[in-house]
Amino acid sequence: MRLDKPRLPVHIVDSAKKLEDLIDALAKVDQVAIDAERASGFRYSQKAYLIQIAVRGLGIWLVDPVSEVDLANLIPPLNTKTWLLHAATQDLPCLAELGFHPAALIDTELTARIAGLERVGLGSVCEALLEIELAKEHSAADWSQRPLTEEMLDYAALDVDVMFELWEALEKLIDESGKSD
Repeated sequence: MRLDKPRLPVHIVDSAKKLEDLIDALAKVDQVAIDAERASGFRYSQKAYLIQIAVRGLGIWLVDPVSEVDLANLIPPLNTKTWLLHAATQDLPCLAELGFHPAALIDTELTARIAGLERVGLGSVCEALLEIELAKEHSAADWSQRPLTEEMLDYAALDVDVMFELWEALEKLIDESGKSD
């Protein structure tokens, strides 16, 4: 199955009210899926230009760290959560630059490597374990541009839309192979 649009509801954090909605959602869970989009092919930095946060069963919030919304109130609740990331070493530095640090971390790319998968990119792992093909047309986009297109926002949301079920499939795989320790 090919996914071009996220399955979970998507919320654009472009106001203090929408940020409060995200903070309220975070209070209901211990674990979130998170990703960041950078523009390193277009800018001389690894700065985050979009942060995607999925809250299981509640939706996906797309947070624009270069907007006028003050993200200071997001730091404490987000920093108390376990984060699911794919290829965490790519996203942790730009998130840390904003004051975000996970309480605990699950890296699905590293888990895929431990499980022995040959291809460990997000798209490849989703295809192998979930039989889901993610639309990946905007992987090299200029995320510093504004406004972001609807297609770019959909692409970004897809990166976290699948993370909970991907982690469950990977966890099962490493448990079955005796590699969970």
